[in-house]
Amino acid sequence: MLKDTKNIICQIIFFSLFILQAQTVPAQDKLLNILKDELKREMAGFQQNADSSDVPYFISYRVDETKSETVRTTFGSLVYSRESHNRIFTPMVRVGSYETDNYHQLRETNTGNRTAPAYLPVEDSEDAIRQCIWWTIDQTHKNAIDRFEKVKSNMAVKVQEEDRSADYTPQEAVKYYEAPLAASHTRFNRKDWEEKLKQYSATFKQSNDIIDGWASINMQTVRKYYVSSEGAEIAQNMAYITLNIGATVKAGDGMELPLHKSWFALTANHLPSDREVMRETAKITAKLQELKDAPVVEAFSGPALLSPEASGVFFHEIFGHRVEGQRMRQETDGQTFKKKAGEAVLPDFLNVYMDPTVDRYKGREINGYYKFDDEGVKGQKVPLVENGILKGFLMSRVPVEGFPASNGHGRAAPGMNPTARQSNLIIECTQGKTEKELRQALRDELKRQSKEYGYYFASVTGGFTQTGRYSPNAFNVTPNEVYRVYADGRPDELVRGVDLVGTPLAMFSQIGAAGAEGGYFIGLCGAESGSVQVSCISPMLFVRQIEIQKKVKSQSLPPLLPKPQ
Repeated sequence: MLKDTKNIICQIIFFSLFILQAQTVPAQDKLLNILKDELKREMAGFQQNADSSDVPYFISYRVDETKSETVRTTFGSLVYSRESHNRIFTPMVRVGSYETDNYHQLRETNTGNRTAPAYLPVEDSEDAIRQCIWWTIDQTHKNAIDRFEKVKSNMAVKVQEEDRSADYTPQEAVKYYEAPLAASHTRFNRKDWEEKLKQYSATFKQSNDIIDGWASINMQTVRKYYVSSEGAEIAQNMAYITLNIGATVKAGDGMELPLHKSWFALTANHLPSDREVMRETAKITAKLQELKDAPVVEAFSGPALLSPEASGVFFHEIFGHRVEGQRMRQETDGQTFKKKAGEAVLPDFLNVYMDPTVDRYKGREINGYYKFDDEGVKGQKVPLVENGILKGFLMSRVPVEGFPASNGHGRAAPGMNPTARQSNLIIECTQGKTEKELRQALRDELKRQSKEYGYYFASVTGGFTQTGRYSPNAFNVTPNEVYRVYADGRPDELVRGVDLVGTPLAMFSQIGAAGAEGGYFIGLCGAESGSVQVSCISPMLFVRQIEIQKKVKSQSLPPLLPKPQ
């Protein structure tokens, strides 16, 4: 995953470089001014009153002010319709030095680095906000002192670490200000959407076999504030909306089979028409009926095709998480790619990069866009693989051997500590083939391996991966629409009960070809620092050897009584 030179950071003489961008901060942005003033007061107070060894060398304040409106319906009826507004304050207090501080890993212990987030008042009540910040910082500082003592003790009794990079990287202090979003940008008529979603989910009542049919929408705006003792002052906005429909049937053997469809947009007027959504509900209903009666797979190893959507999840899980640099600092991590920079890790026809600076790819809106990450660093396009050769990693402000600087990928959910995370993962093929050519490559490989059939993974629900050393370094992608593809050319056969499993290096070595056009997987990714927005654009893949196993299933019988009409 990541690399970094050992002692470079401690030799840097830090200075604050203030870069003024966008607008100057108006006096009426009261929250930002309170954050700046309170941070200055706290730092001055610590320097005057704390023991010299306890004085923080770095403090940052993050505030995520989130406004959301959410509607959910099932079978034509409203389940809930609500709005929320909150401000989550997430402080970071670092004691020690950039070289070694309280965030240093504690080896062979279960002691984590506790955060102390708090809910700030949503009204700009200066006294109440200052009181909340003061109390939260006091608790966070005490936790930092306590943990730093544990760090020093732990380092004294453990072997020398493999990676002796500094614990944090100094960063030039950026000043960036965006005015709050205008009401017209976030206009959302919740009552209208309640009626729309009722109509969408009501269509699932037409099937007697569907046990759950739903539709939901979430409109969210986030105003993000970041200030630091280095001098950073950032206020930026994010806004997006997601529309989802889905349904589930239960097969005779107890297996529950879900299908869903999602749309993502930056504003509500970019969502699909009612006609398009209703078309998709009809497709889901028909496909679920087929799935209910489809044969169950057996364990299999052999050739396969992954649709662009399935390929996106595949790359996100087994590649993306293994190039998140900060994780490689942990002695318990598998560090799949840490020592492989400059080596071939993928076929030479694949290029991979991560780019949080774009909110669209070939005209389609995507989800992993931001201007500055949650450590005050400008988001940057990061080349990861060029012509199959590993070039770099996703970096937060925690360096690793050979990679001393952040590239703007320190990300976190509100209330969580930032760590290196994915944004917009984009895979492009320099020798792209048509779907017809890829199918022919699959059939040729089936004949070469003397196999009757392979598999086509059409859609997926998600997946997970394990990167630690204490368990197999494996992945699991969860498909929900899979077909057998026969070597003799007979029609594809829908099957069910499939999990795609394997280990990363073995799987990468089996990629034989890729398509010319990219497909989209847009969603949320959950990891150490909580859920963050991500997208993946990837072409269809032909893989010479995959492994599937039977999916876990419920042991409960299908409903004994027919569904109410």
